[in-house]
Amino acid sequence: MTGPTGLLEHRPALRPDVLLSPPLLDGPAVVHLVKDPVSGASFEIGPKEYFLVSRLDGESTLAEIGAAYGQVFGRRLGEGNWQQLLALLGSRRLLAGGPPPAPPQPRGSGPRTGTLLRGTLRLVADADATTARLHRFLRPVLRPAVLGALLLVCLAMEGLLAASAGELAGDLRWLAARPVPLLAVATVLWLSTALHEFAHGIAARHVGGTVGEIGLRWRLPVAIMYCTVDNYRYLPRRRQQVAVAGAGAFANLLFLLPFAGWWTALPAGDPTGRVLGALLLLGSAQALVNLLPLPPLDGYTMLGHVLRVTRLAPAGSAYLRLRMRDRAAAGAYPPRARRIYLAYGIGSAGLVLVLGGALVAAALYAFAP
Repeated sequence: MTGPTGLLEHRPALRPDVLLSPPLLDGPAVVHLVKDPVSGASFEIGPKEYFLVSRLDGESTLAEIGAAYGQVFGRRLGEGNWQQLLALLGSRRLLAGGPPPAPPQPRGSGPRTGTLLRGTLRLVADADATTARLHRFLRPVLRPAVLGALLLVCLAMEGLLAASAGELAGDLRWLAARPVPLLAVATVLWLSTALHEFAHGIAARHVGGTVGEIGLRWRLPVAIMYCTVDNYRYLPRRRQQVAVAGAGAFANLLFLLPFAGWWTALPAGDPTGRVLGALLLLGSAQALVNLLPLPPLDGYTMLGHVLRVTRLAPAGSAYLRLRMRDRAAAGAYPPRARRIYLAYGIGSAGLVLVLGGALVAAALYAFAP
């Protein structure tokens, strides 16, 4: 049958592996992300489209879905609406029983891209399989009770270091004048950044995400490890997304625990203790600064997950500029969006000022005679 009645009796199904995100605030709108995990292609849809797409389960007819849609949104769908939606999904190969998914786009001709001065180098052929093996090895440690106990130990360590902040600052000044131990500390902290990236991937595997790439990125003279985490934005629970984003900083703190134990066991005045003190101060700063809610830090990503907001900083900046030019237009934003963007704009500006002042004070202290 080709008429409306025949079309409405169809029971189309979305491919079971297609990913749909929870609702995300994006400027004045609410969007959902749709991703084909095979091709890697993704796009945004609104709440109405999500209502329909998420109900294409192969069991409900289009008439039944349309009736539910009418009850929620007060509007019945015509045949043309369904044809447009199904044509979109079909063209993107997202419907079950349709053409096979498009192959993924090639990542380049080889593992290395860029130039000698800046570029990336993939270090493993199958990053997801590599992190899966690491996850299986570490699974006993990833139990909530164990992680909770480790978090308490890390907090106790940070409390001890905070109480010794003056001593540690003196150790840092001492280290800055000694190139050889300074290079050793820098090397250890570089290893901590590598652990940071692997922690994101292992956490993603633990909660159902995947890892797309592990490699080395350089902008000479700086070279750092990176781990590209895929699909975790589509996880249904905020705490899972926050855990993935925060895993790196947690790993940095765990990395410091043996050094903290060594530091506390050394007698006062031991030169090794001064090196360790400076390492603990810099390592703690590395971990805790990364939790600040400023882009591109992990804390910014965590805040976006908690608030269910995408592009928080640019969308907030756009709202504040609009608010200064046209209060009436800014008033068209939903109340929740206005509260979030105004609070983040004021809070982030204040945080930047505080950080600037702290850096100036630290520089004056470091170079004081």
